[in-house]
Amino acid sequence: MFKKSTILLVLLLGTITMYSQDVKKEAETVKTKMDAFASKTGIITKFTDTKLAGLKTIYGDLAETRIRKVNSGSMTTYFYQIEKEGKYSNSTASIEYTDLLEVIKALATLKAEVEKDIAANPDYLENKFVTVDGFQVGYYVSKGKSRWYLKLEKFGSDNTLFIDNLETIAAAFDEAKVKIDEQKK
Repeated sequence: MFKKSTILLVLLLGTITMYSQDVKKEAETVKTKMDAFASKTGIITKFTDTKLAGLKTIYGDLAETRIRKVNSGSMTTYFYQIEKEGKYSNSTASIEYTDLLEVIKALATLKAEVEKDIAANPDYLENKFVTVDGFQVGYYVSKGKSRWYLKLEKFGSDNTLFIDNLETIAAAFDEAKVKIDEQKK
């Protein structure tokens, strides 16, 4: 009788133990293109920055801009970075070169639509382009006026730059493209 009770108890405990352990997958952290490219282990990674003219905001702040060349092993890629100094931390957008080209195209589309959106006189309207990494460029229309903005990071607060006009944004992105094209030669 003791043997049967022991075997039954072991089987019961084994069954309970098996069903009580859920296999939890670790939450994958979302990596930006910069993170994915620059955080490879076992490879030497070199960052080379070239400063560009700052980006002036409506509130008189100046966001720093630069081209970051990243050499990781035998691969090289370029990023346009915009950095906003915050009260507690800085927000930085790292826009990879192919994304930069897409943003420039999107700016032309947004420019074509802004006047129509203002003329529609909505209570509120927002029109934007978002990259894979979460960088946003766009405008909102309220009370018959448009306001352009750049949202540097997907998450967090105090990471939005409000820019006076589209020409300021377009000039900054064009300057970045030209500088990267020069460095690629």
